[in-house]
Amino acid sequence: MNAPSELNSEEVMRIRLEVLRREHRDLDDAIAALQERGTADQLALRRLKKQKLRLKDVIARIEDDLTPDIIA
Repeated sequence: MNAPSELNSEEVMRIRLEVLRREHRDLDDAIAALQERGTADQLALRRLKKQKLRLKDVIARIEDDLTPDIIA
């Protein structure tokens, strides 16, 4: 197969979006695992939740950039 040597910016953003979504899911799993242990380190838990929220914001921003503006 002849793959293009370079990706355009939209393809790069879509790949980054998928990576960020995967990281978000991984953080979700890590948070759930910490909470299930019962002796969760509250500081670590809070940091993971903040990191998850930051990822959610970045994901939303990229999704917004990828969505075409529709003039109604």
